[in-house]
Amino acid sequence: MAFSVRLLLGQIQRCRPIVAINQTARCLSQAAPQPEPSADENESVNPTFVNRNPRNLELLALAVKERGWKTIWPRREFYHRLEFSRTKNYVTANVFSSSSAVPVLTCSTTEWALKKDLYSTNCVSACEAVGQVLAHRCHQAGITRMVFRTVPWIYRSDAVQSFRTALKEGGITLSEPRRKFVST
Repeated sequence: MAFSVRLLLGQIQRCRPIVAINQTARCLSQAAPQPEPSADENESVNPTFVNRNPRNLELLALAVKERGWKTIWPRREFYHRLEFSRTKNYVTANVFSSSSAVPVLTCSTTEWALKKDLYSTNCVSACEAVGQVLAHRCHQAGITRMVFRTVPWIYRSDAVQSFRTALKEGGITLSEPRRKFVST
């Protein structure tokens, strides 16, 4: 036991001068001076700018909208289109982009998360629930404006009206701005 105490004291005495040397070295060191940025560097523009946000032109209403023929219904002039359908058993809502035929977002009462809280999967309250969930998903995806056109005799139903009001209360605008034309 006495041998281990002497060994421990010897190690402490050997380490003490090293600690003192390191402390003085730390006190003498200083941070390297940082160069000040000039005003010209902050105002310069990169000549090879690449837009990494593909929806930037859509949000500014500058992107090209496909026009299609005047006789086609529904019209093809949109960035995002909302399609609402009611069947005998279920309610489904899809958001399509103008560039693809596959839906960008979808919501339906066939999903278990919606189905478990509903009494019926095709009633007016089911349409309202689909509208609320779709509005939340659209906000998560960054889509706040879309086109929603339905056949007039279907549009008057209470189910479609409750779906539409749920989307509007969720913060979705059901029309898109007119396309701006930039002269060159």
